Formats: sequence, structure tokens, C-alpha cells
Amino acid sequence: MSAAPRFPFSAVVGHDDLRLALLLNAVHPRIGGVLVRGEKGTAKSTVVRALASLLPSLDVVDDCRFGCDPVAPDPQCPDAPHGGTATRRPAQLVELPVGATEDRLIGSLDLERALTEGVRAFQPGLLAGAHRGVLYVDEVNLLHDHLVDLLLDAAAMGRAHVERDGVSVSHASSFLLVGTMNPEEGELRPQLLDRFGLTVQVAASREVGTRTEVVRRRLAFEADPAGFAAQWADTDAELAEHIRAARSRVENVVLPDSELRRISALCAAFDVDGMRADLVLARTAIAHAAWRGADAVTEEDVEAGARLALPHRRRRDPFDEPGMAEDQLQQALSDAAEQSEDQPPEDPDDDPDGGPDGGPGGGGEPQDEPTGPTGGGGGEEQEQQTGGGDSERAPVGAGQSFRARLLEVPGLGEGAPGRRSRARSRSGRTTRATTVDGHGLHVTATLAAAAPHQAARGRSGPGLVLRSDDVRRSLREGREGNLVLFAVDASGSMAARDRMTAVSGAVMSLLRDAYQRRDKVGVITFRGDEAEVALPPTSSVDIAAARLRRMRTGGRTPLADGLLRTKHLIQTESTRDPQRRPLVVLLTDGKATVGVRGATGSKQAVDDALRAARALANTGTASVVVDCENGPVKLGLANQVATALGGPSLRLEELSAEHVAGVVRAVSGDSGLAA
Repeated sequence: MSAAPRFPFSAVVGHDDLRLALLLNAVHPRIGGVLVRGEKGTAKSTVVRALASLLPSLDVVDDCRFGCDPVAPDPQCPDAPHGGTATRRPAQLVELPVGATEDRLIGSLDLERALTEGVRAFQPGLLAGAHRGVLYVDEVNLLHDHLVDLLLDAAAMGRAHVERDGVSVSHASSFLLVGTMNPEEGELRPQLLDRFGLTVQVAASREVGTRTEVVRRRLAFEADPAGFAAQWADTDAELAEHIRAARSRVENVVLPDSELRRISALCAAFDVDGMRADLVLARTAIAHAAWRGADAVTEEDVEAGARLALPHRRRRDPFDEPGMAEDQLQQALSDAAEQSEDQPPEDPDDDPDGGPDGGPGGGGEPQDEPTGPTGGGGGEEQEQQTGGGDSERAPVGAGQSFRARLLEVPGLGEGAPGRRSRARSRSGRTTRATTVDGHGLHVTATLAAAAPHQAARGRSGPGLVLRSDDVRRSLREGREGNLVLFAVDASGSMAARDRMTAVSGAVMSLLRDAYQRRDKVGVITFRGDEAEVALPPTSSVDIAAARLRRMRTGGRTPLADGLLRTKHLIQTESTRDPQRRPLVVLLTDGKATVGVRGATGSKQAVDDALRAARALANTGTASVVVDCENGPVKLGLANQVATALGGPSLRLEELSAEHVAGVVRAVSGDSGLAA
């Protein structure tokens, strides 16, 4: 039965940068693939799937599970030696689902043959099926990090290496890697972003005419897919021929030294790390020249490549906005033009700017000094008090950030893959074999359980006689991501500029840590008469950072309401994601001044706060209290709250990984400080 027609590539409306990035990778696969970032409903998947129809058909060796080229077969192919005839087939589009396991991606021991024939044979994975085609990963930001590492390594090297279950295999795996993601559901780590050759930001057009045409074409396709595809068949065929012609000339395109200098100057201007950006930009410029039918790279090709290869590499912090402003690119191109011509070596004794009073080597004009609260970038300027007087203050800039210590939920969870707390996992290391539960077959333990009974079971010849009670499963342990809820005291007692600035810096540091550990985060702030959910739980940590930067302070301290609101949010979230364990990080000085239902009086407010803390602890939630009290006289109220919560109490400075070696564990009845 023939496959249903795909939406034609040529019929896609708009998304010029995305289409160009995909086509350039089709011309020169060594560019390294495309990461497509965009909100939901922007046709990311439609465009990617349409590309496969444009790729040239392939000659493959008959009966080769790895798609070897009959003209130049892989000498290390597990199915070698090759002989016989070749078959022509379309290029494959292989989709990697978010829930895929490592076995499914890279392959594993062929259990059927191992158990029936007693031989070690390799069962190929998706990387083998994608060889010489397209590997598409939808929602790549939700894929487990170690799987992303594996497929990016294969894409970069053109080979997949498998060392597991007694099998050692290496096979060719050259493919066009395309990942799509919605940034609102969480970001990729910068290290993984850099591994994608090109990145494109897509968004729905705000032009009425464009949106109208998108809907018109989509409805026409749904009404008659075959007929609609036939209307665009000639245009798609022209594009396919254009790809084939560009592929044939890409190896002969010349990269002049002047353009190579321009590429290096651009990458230096954007302060990218390493040399991958230079190589990707050079390959992209060469592919663009081949696509234009040119014999040599020009400035036009370098500029087109820079728009696609540099935006995601200039991010210096997880909370920096992605992308690249047009004026920045034009200024960098202008500066790079001066470097594109061969320059004579400079004489270190020459000073073209006239000595110490001018130029970058001397005094000259004084540089603008940062005015943020920490004397560095990243913090917002402090604003003056608003009309609320002492009861309300404007947002406070972030203080000095640092590498945060690990805050960990006790026990062994089963939540989403991450990097924070211990958890049973499908992809972690195998700790032991079990007959009760586990993930995947433990081959060695299964064979060992069956081996002593072979004679009694009448075995003769190869293979094993297995029974159901021989089966052993792997119990694996890895790390999970958690729901980290920040409950931030924004009351007047916390609103002193120096203290709130430090608290803000600590929260930003913890948020950065949550980003790296693949957590979901939520933010509850409490001030005045009640608490509010400043940010419902989300995987987009940069949104949490933006909300905290706008946090206002001042007023009384409704600590009890803050804890009760946190408890309610945890209960609500547990119905949506019951396996993701919560961790509450409470930042307060403990000086409650408003009790439940607006009750006043310090003693009543403190008693209500302690009762609310015990109610939260009774849910089994792990908590850490960050004691923000300072001054010569300390009441120790935050420590009382920590005791009621059953978690440790830390000073602000103890959140730094450099302050004390070890791990902070949110363990009931423990101080949480491990030497």
C-alpha cells in the first residue's frame, strides 16, 4: 500500500530561513543539521517531513540492513562482505520519538537469536535506518540528554559505535539531523545547542494575507492530498534537481582566503566559544554558493550563513535571549570587511592612535562603568521607590550569581529524566537484576538462571531452553528532574536593598542550576496580605527568571499563606505529573506578621506559619529553608520554620558550591550538610 502524500515542500508559505537551512543541509550534510525553534502550530514538522521527498534516491546493497552504497560500501559494516545486486530506493525519513530508549536509537543485542541460537548478533537501531537519509527528532528539548549526546556524536562523526551487552559494533551513520522544539517547554543546554549546525526561529506570520494563504492551502491539501500534491509536483521536482546539481558542484566551490578571514572575523566579533562556529559557517557559505550555482564563496554567502550559524552560539547564559539583532550583524559584517583583506603584520612599537592618550592601548575616553548592583552585567539598575512609599518598592536588580550546590530530594524516585535526584530509570546504569520489576531484559542474569537446568530440560544442540521464571530484568538507577518551587518572601522586612539584591542573586543562581538539571520550576511570592503564584510550574526556566526580575517588594509578611499556597500548588501539580517529586526552596527571614485569614499579631502569625509548615511537611514534600535574616540580633525564626518543615536550614552564603564541599540533601530530621 502506497504511503499517503506529504504536504509539498514548495507549497509551504513563508518560513524562508527554515527552508533555506534545510536545503543547504541537503546540499552539504557535513554542516551538522538544523534546530528549529518555534511556538506550537507553526508547521515545523510539516516542513521537515516535506524535505525527505526532495532528496535524491539512493542505490543500496541488497540485504544490507545499514543502507551501504554499492559503489563505496562501509568496510566495517556488520553485514559485510557485500555482494550481489543493488536496489534503488527513496531517501529515508526516520523519526525518533521522545520516549525512545538507548537500545532503540543505537541498536542492541538481537535477543531472539541470542536465546534461540546461542549467538551474539546485532540488531540495528534508528541510527542505522537513518543512514544517508534524514533523522527527525520532534520536541528534541524533551529528549533525554544522553540520547541527544549519542545522536549528535553520530551526526558529527558519521558513524555509530555500540559497546554493550557483549556486542562491539561500528557502522556508518551519516544523516541530515533535524530537531524541532517549542522553547516554552524548556531549553536545550548550550553545549547541545552548539552541536547543531544551524538554527532557525519560526513564528506565525502576523500578516493577514499570509495567514489566509496558509489556511487556504492546508484546507485544499486535506480535501484532496493526492490532487494537491500533483499541483506542486513539477515545482518540487525542480527543487530536487537543484539539490542534485548543487551536491555535484559543492566539492569544487572555492573558499577564497579573503572570505575565510571574513568568517573568522565574524565569529570573533560574536565571541563564540571554540572553533565549531567557524567550520560550520565556512561549510554553510560553501553550500550557499553551490546552491546559487557559483564557483566561489562571496560576502553574500557568508552573510547568509551567519544568519543561520551564529545566533544560537552567541548565547552566554541560559537566561540570555536567543537570536541576533540585525544591527549587530550588519556592524559585525562591516567590521569583518576590514579584516577580509590581507593585513600587513603590525609593528608592536607603532601606535597609530598617538600614544597613551588615545585608542584601546591608552587612557582615551573612559569606558562606561556598569551601574548594576554587583558592578557587572546581568543585573538591572535599581529603581527609585514607587508611590507606595515604604510599603512597596520597585523591582530589585539581581545580585552576584554563583555555582549553586546540589539540593536533592531524598529517596529513590521514578520521575522524568534529569540531573538532580536519584531515580529508577530506563537509561541509567544497571545496579542489579530482579524478577519483580525493572526496565529491559538482563541478558547475563537470564542466561545464568537458565544454564543450570539445561540438562534437566533435555536440551540438545544450540540455543537455550528457557522458561518464564528464568527471565531477569535490569534494575537501573539514574537521575530525575524534579519540580522545584521557589517560595520567596518579598515583604518589607526583606526589602532592604542589599539583602533583597543578594536574595535575588541566589534565586537566579538556583534557577540556573534547575535549568542545567532539567527541572520544572514554579515561583510563589508572598508580601502584603497574601501570597501569589508568580509563575505556575513550567520547564521554561528563563520565563521564571524574567518574572523574578520584575518582582516587587514591601509590606507585611504573610508567611503562613505563602506555605499554604505552596502546598496547594504541589497538590494540583501532582495530579498532572504524579511521578515528578517536588522540592520547596523557601527564602525568608521567618519574621511572619500576618497569619491565616489576615490575622495580625506576631505570635499568632508565627504560630500559623509553623502550623502551615507542618501541614506542608505532612504531604511528604522535601524542603530547604534559606535563612535570609541578618543583623547583629537574630531571632532564629527561619530555623523554627525549617524544623517544622523537616528540612535543613541554610544561610545564603551556604548555597554556593564553593563555600563547603559536599551535597545538600533535603532529608527529614537531618541538617542536610554532608562533609
